[in-house]
Amino acid sequence: MTTGDEKGTSGWPRVQWGPWLAVLIVGVVVAFVNATSGIIEGSGDHWIEPVLWETTSAIVIIGLAPLIGRAMGRWPPRADNLPTFALIHLGLTVPFALAHILFIFVMRETAYWAAGAHYGFFDGGVAITALYEWRKDILSYAAIAATYWVFGYVAARRLAAAQPPDDRIEVRDGGAAVFLAPSDIGHVEAAGNYVEFHTGAKTHLVRGTLASWEARLTARGFIRVHRSRLVNRSKIAALKPTPSGDVEITLSDGRTVLGSRRYRAVLT
Repeated sequence: MTTGDEKGTSGWPRVQWGPWLAVLIVGVVVAFVNATSGIIEGSGDHWIEPVLWETTSAIVIIGLAPLIGRAMGRWPPRADNLPTFALIHLGLTVPFALAHILFIFVMRETAYWAAGAHYGFFDGGVAITALYEWRKDILSYAAIAATYWVFGYVAARRLAAAQPPDDRIEVRDGGAAVFLAPSDIGHVEAAGNYVEFHTGAKTHLVRGTLASWEARLTARGFIRVHRSRLVNRSKIAALKPTPSGDVEITLSDGRTVLGSRRYRAVLT
């Protein structure tokens, strides 16, 4: 998923234009609806006031949106961190609301002063005004965060679809995770409570049963040739019947393994 941490040639974080343009469009529409509703309802002493209120608020929120996108990239939601994710972003709504309040206060007070009027943004009290605005800003923050998450999720899915699938096989060899390409594995053999993966370079001993690995490897071209052995069909170089009815299988790396007559049919 896009984290929002990509940087341009200047070293500054690159703007994610998709989600920001979505926020811009929605912000303009919401500001228009709210402003026209205020005009129709007769809010303020003049029709220009609802326009000023909604325009200044939209400008600040749209301007702060990329910072929310950065926060979503830094602290994205995951199934194992939802409580932490919620607490972090709830906490970030506080500086978001404070920045929103500060900028609209300066912009509106400046506009009213230029017109020779008094706005009185905090006439009802600083605390109650801040609480009132913060309550609304939580919803704005959540909507913008969701927008950036959706765009990031879609981008990640498209990237995953465009990349060829990784068909490597993960095996646990001791305490390490080892990733093996199917084409590197010649044969797989049961060894008690373990399974041996034989590659050209090394044998990997993995805890498990041959039956469980057969279910996973059949789709990758492996066939059972013995009750305790699987072979990569693409690695078979030659077949030689034995007097007992079994079959000697020569692999492309020169190794030979024995196939049981019970499974000879899969080799023809």
